Amino acid sequence: MLIELAILGSTVAWLGVSTKKRKTSDTKKTTSSPTGKKLLKDVQDVVLDQSLSVPKKRKSLLLSTAAISTVLLGINFPSLYLFGSLAAFYLARHFFYATWQDLKQGRYITVYAMSSALAISMILTGNLLLATLGILASDFMVKLVKRTEENSQKHLVNIFSEQPSHVWLEKQGIEIQVPFDNVQKNDIVVVHAGEIIPVDGVIQQGIASIDQHVLTGESQAVEKNIGDEVFAATLALTGRIHIKVNTAGNETVAAKIGDILNNTKSYKENLTLRGKQIADGLLPVELGAGGLALALISPTAAMAALWSGLGYRMMVYGPISVLNYLQIFSRQGILIKDGRVLESLHEVDTVIFDKTGTLTLEQPTISHTHLFSTYDATELLTYAASAEYRQTHPIAKAILDKANEHEITLLTPDSTYYVVGYGIKVQVAQKLICVGSARFMQRENIVLPSNITEIQHQAEQQGHSLIYVAIDDELAGILEMQPSIRPEAKALIDYLHQRGLSTYIISGDHEQPTRNIANQLGVQHYFAETLPEHKADLVKQLRDEGKFVCFIGDGINDAIALKSAQVSISMKGASSAATDTAQIIFMNGSLTPLFKLFELTDDFEKNMNHNLFLSIAPGILNIGGVYVLHFGLATSMSIFYLGSVAGLANTLLPFIKHHNELTSS
Repeated sequence: MLIELAILGSTVAWLGVSTKKRKTSDTKKTTSSPTGKKLLKDVQDVVLDQSLSVPKKRKSLLLSTAAISTVLLGINFPSLYLFGSLAAFYLARHFFYATWQDLKQGRYITVYAMSSALAISMILTGNLLLATLGILASDFMVKLVKRTEENSQKHLVNIFSEQPSHVWLEKQGIEIQVPFDNVQKNDIVVVHAGEIIPVDGVIQQGIASIDQHVLTGESQAVEKNIGDEVFAATLALTGRIHIKVNTAGNETVAAKIGDILNNTKSYKENLTLRGKQIADGLLPVELGAGGLALALISPTAAMAALWSGLGYRMMVYGPISVLNYLQIFSRQGILIKDGRVLESLHEVDTVIFDKTGTLTLEQPTISHTHLFSTYDATELLTYAASAEYRQTHPIAKAILDKANEHEITLLTPDSTYYVVGYGIKVQVAQKLICVGSARFMQRENIVLPSNITEIQHQAEQQGHSLIYVAIDDELAGILEMQPSIRPEAKALIDYLHQRGLSTYIISGDHEQPTRNIANQLGVQHYFAETLPEHKADLVKQLRDEGKFVCFIGDGINDAIALKSAQVSISMKGASSAATDTAQIIFMNGSLTPLFKLFELTDDFEKNMNHNLFLSIAPGILNIGGVYVLHFGLATSMSIFYLGSVAGLANTLLPFIKHHNELTSS
């Protein structure tokens, strides 16, 4: 008993001293410190933030204090033992309530029922002090765990959905400050360097460097110019921009993501229930050990055996670990919309990639130049790039990138005429330049040579597109465009094969271009000429063969296939995160987060296995100690709570391991 009182007193003293030091240090400027000290401080801050933020209700605190005082009187004055016992029963009321709820649902042998019976037995056998300490420690642990869950959930949602109280609007050339709730669509919001962007919208004026890591996980800032989209919750590092509001308040991407993350509550509750089922399932073992100890040793030994708590802690370890990992995933630009997928990912043995937009980039590259006049390749590219100057569509960017690669100086167009869906016509250096499709050439009455059919047929078979360039009403040449494979794709496919996973490509293209990409990347299998509505059939076919399928698409025409797979990943990005059908979204629109997704999933699986071990091993040690070393109640209780502390420490390991990501926000 004295040992437990010493432990409890030491813990309180440590918290008090740590809090005092923490408050003192918070008033000073933070200076650089060694990594080890910073990490230690991060861990201490996490523990203190959780433990010191346990809610305090004045009335409940007063009643509990009075009950503890009565217990102490009952221990020291035998005549008051009855009143001390009643006070202990009051402190244990939460156990009795939980037991009553189980009984109403027809569950008679549960961890709550055993906890209640154990508390009663200890009080009736004269172990009032130990019973009270156990009740208080259990109550504190329950509140601590609940608060940890609340803080984790709140922090996770606030990553995306924090909003300022006021914003600056431009009205008739004047900047005025208005409440955030008054912002409406099409308003012009002004954001200065160092401010959080409060809305989703399009830049109308100015240039800024934007830190988007909250939404996309990108560590590097992105330069944003007029016409570029920006999203709420991102940070303007430099510059000053005027944003035309598309969505504000609860309609922003950040707020919708916050709503999605709130939906993980159902999965957390499911884990709690599963943890309780594990504990309830192990109760016969614990009761058997207690009954045998009662028969062979003593009633005290029986009660000590019942303090084993086999599997009991999984009720709290699992939910906390899940919430912690969801935070870490979000910091890597990975939005987990359904917590259950964390378990499913570990079972994946087959990964299917949609080709277009997933393995390939939106912007193609020029693979070949076909000449049909006296102009050479450099001249053809000069006129084509000059015509496409200031155009932002993928084909224009491909032409301009090729011109930059060859260090070509562009000519300034005198006039520009753009025909949507066909091409562009400009006057450059007294020459009329037309750049566009074959239909555009025909529309402009430009004659196409008869030998062009073979080029068209070969390009179609290869999955390439042709851009025609005419100069002064004569076809000068053709720029052949091929899809650009994502730079990270090859390394990613190799990584998946190293993990022992099978890889597939599904494409609507002809077989030849699909085979070419599969060969370039080393993908093992492919399906070509697949209509969007048939993608789901192929996913189902693989599932019927016993494969556990992860489908990765860009979110366009992939909704049915995404729903058909056991695990679904979309690369469509932050702009559609709230409406995408996938369970997982890569917020930066690239495949790179797939590496982290599998690595963190492995970490999560290990963490959960350690949780299970730490919820059972101390109990087994205790039962063995009761029979072999004759552990008493105090020792058994100490083992129980030390095991609980070890388990909670394990749930904090993700914070320790990834503290840089979690403290950078």
